Amino acid sequence: MENLLTGLEMTQQEALDLIALGKDLKANPTKYAQALAGKSVVTLFEKQSLRTRVTFDIGIHKLGGHAVYLDQANGEMGQREDVKDFAANISRWADCIVARVYDHKTILEMNKYSSVPVINSLCDLYHPCQAMADFMTLSQNYDDVSQVKLAYIGDGNNVTHSLFIAGAILGATVTAVCPIGHSPDAQILKKAEALAAKSGATITVTNNIEDIKGYDVVYGDTWLSMGDDTPLEQIKEKFMPYQINQELLDATGIQHILHCQPAHRGLDITSDVMDGPASLIFDQAENRMHIQNAIMLTLMKGK
Repeated sequence: MENLLTGLEMTQQEALDLIALGKDLKANPTKYAQALAGKSVVTLFEKQSLRTRVTFDIGIHKLGGHAVYLDQANGEMGQREDVKDFAANISRWADCIVARVYDHKTILEMNKYSSVPVINSLCDLYHPCQAMADFMTLSQNYDDVSQVKLAYIGDGNNVTHSLFIAGAILGATVTAVCPIGHSPDAQILKKAEALAAKSGATITVTNNIEDIKGYDVVYGDTWLSMGDDTPLEQIKEKFMPYQINQELLDATGIQHILHCQPAHRGLDITSDVMDGPASLIFDQAENRMHIQNAIMLTLMKGK
């Protein structure tokens, strides 16, 4: 694995190794305090961010490296300067590029012209760093992630796609429960199903909450993705039956909750369960930093 663009680059062993390294980084931070000494990482953000920006910035610092934050004050990518030229220039100075962009094509073009590792920290189709943090969190609570049954509830989006891919690689059961008209991308689903056929994973899509009875974990996301200006009232009626609440946990027997945040309390998830004993949500958020550090160390070591 030379880059992390979609998650499809990973073998099962590489995914397991990243999780193991992330857990060691978390448990033994002083061991890695100079792991990126003398290294610089450019973090590009076309989209607003809390968790992604902070976890990369602080994570790089904890490894002894230098983070250079670039926003879009100078205009959108590809307008002021071609993505090709951006990647070629940054590659002459930095040791890694982390990019949070609107369009997956931007990531692909950046990777094509970059001579240093490129990490997709979010695009319209994939969120691989999030999914790896999620499975790291699961590995801290379950002995074998391949035996975990994970139900994603809500809009089929970039997070759903990456959960499918990571779950398929690791051999887990991942089901997306989506309202009609909000299913994940069919082509990405096919790719995940092909991986699942090799690993023994189970990847499914449904609109019926009844289908996830007996699952281990439920996973939520905001009903409206960043940049979507659809009025909340237009989707509230459709999504409210898919809210993560105590009634759902009682009906399904689910023991743990994940949510990639931002969470809209009282809408996609209720406060009592988000703050309750079943929640792994803030462990999950912390683990973004540790797994991203593991990804950067692995990719830069490879270079």
